[in-house]
Amino acid sequence: MEANKQITNGGWANSKFGPLWMCGTNLVNSTVGIMGLGRIGFGVAKRLKCFELKNILYSGNQPKPEATENLNAKFVSFDELLKQSDFVIVCASLNSNTRGIFNLESFKKMKRNAIFINVSRGGLVNHEDLYIALTTGLIKAAGLDVMDPEPLPDDHKLTKLSNCVLLPHIGSATVETRNTMARLTAENILAGLEGKPLPCPL
Repeated sequence: MEANKQITNGGWANSKFGPLWMCGTNLVNSTVGIMGLGRIGFGVAKRLKCFELKNILYSGNQPKPEATENLNAKFVSFDELLKQSDFVIVCASLNSNTRGIFNLESFKKMKRNAIFINVSRGGLVNHEDLYIALTTGLIKAAGLDVMDPEPLPDDHKLTKLSNCVLLPHIGSATVETRNTMARLTAENILAGLEGKPLPCPL
């Protein structure tokens, strides 16, 4: 996305194209921390294995033996996950214990070159504190598919930052996934009408 903008806004033509221009952060040999290793978190970790990570860490309510067995993932405390991770990926559910858990105190515990990614719910993050973290160098960058509120106002401070990539809650936006969602919805309705257990209860 950033590189595409450099083409359309003339940045490429006007750049000196130095060796570090538009360089990102390598996943290979990095430590990725996943907060919330439920169905989505486990799926994220499984897809990351091919990038030859140094470590996969996760935090949550309790250790999951299948995570160690299938992913070689290590269960750590929330604080340790923040301190050790090069990438922090939020996959936890939003509840009274997790609302606003990513605040200034949390961002101060993260590495200065850490990248923060939220694919869960916007309410887990204090966006004012995230803005401070991104503009003062507490963390390197952020990518958000979820925000609070949604949609985020056009003039929100996060939309002005070059080190914050925002997407309009489209993490599931493939034709195949949406077809599956539609089928599950229909199956849930039919099962409910027939008094049967729902295939995919909320």
